Amino acid sequence: MLYLIKKAYTALKFASLSRIGTITSVSTSRPMVALTFDDGPDPLCTPRLLDILQEHRAKATFFMVGQAAVRHPDIVQKVADGGHAIGNHSWDHPSFPFITSRERRAQIQACAQAIAPYGQPILRPPYADQNLWSRLDALWLGYQVIMYSVAAVDWLDHDADWMKNRIISRIRNGSIILLHDSLFRYGEDRYADREPMLNTVDSLLRELSGRFSFVTVPELLREGRPLRKKWYKKCTTDFLNGLNGPYGEGRRYSKSDGGKKSGNRCAG
Repeated sequence: MLYLIKKAYTALKFASLSRIGTITSVSTSRPMVALTFDDGPDPLCTPRLLDILQEHRAKATFFMVGQAAVRHPDIVQKVADGGHAIGNHSWDHPSFPFITSRERRAQIQACAQAIAPYGQPILRPPYADQNLWSRLDALWLGYQVIMYSVAAVDWLDHDADWMKNRIISRIRNGSIILLHDSLFRYGEDRYADREPMLNTVDSLLRELSGRFSFVTVPELLREGRPLRKKWYKKCTTDFLNGLNGPYGEGRRYSKSDGGKKSGNRCAG
């Protein structure tokens, strides 16, 4: 039996990227990119962000946390009414590799209920943490996992110019860009400030709207070939256990084995 389990694990581990690879960008000759925003909706930031996107005639994708969505259903509807896409970012933002398969599926399904009827079958795992088994859970539930090719690193206290320049230096046709309209968990209170992110988006759209069309992730996927990677990472337990947030004390992680990235670089 142990031999069969190991054999099945090896087969899955080296399975075709077309089946279990994680989408990070899209191959397209068209100058189209996707802005994505995690951890919302936020009652203060998200409406302001929607105004900025409307001013620049840009569309975006919001990966929402279910616990936030049920508190602000009016904002969820406003995002959808604005022509933006809404994706799943779990119920209360746990790191998927550290919880059981049953818990992961429950997290995804609870969030799906919270963002219904607007949610689309796209998922970004919290902290961008993923292992093979969490990827298969998403596949089992019918979700495409969407990571990113460009990160603004707005979960730290960088200023707007730094983040804008970082994005501009990395953006390409088909890029998927990671930002946050809220931080569900953060290491220090100053990181929760979304003003630099809002200024980044406004400045970025002013500078690049003539060069790129800013579209939703589903629209971008229809316009080209999804580029996939075997994306397996998890944040360190020290990083995760040091986080706080506006929705009460976070989960405590007891496993000692950490991820590939250092704590302060893990996405929020």
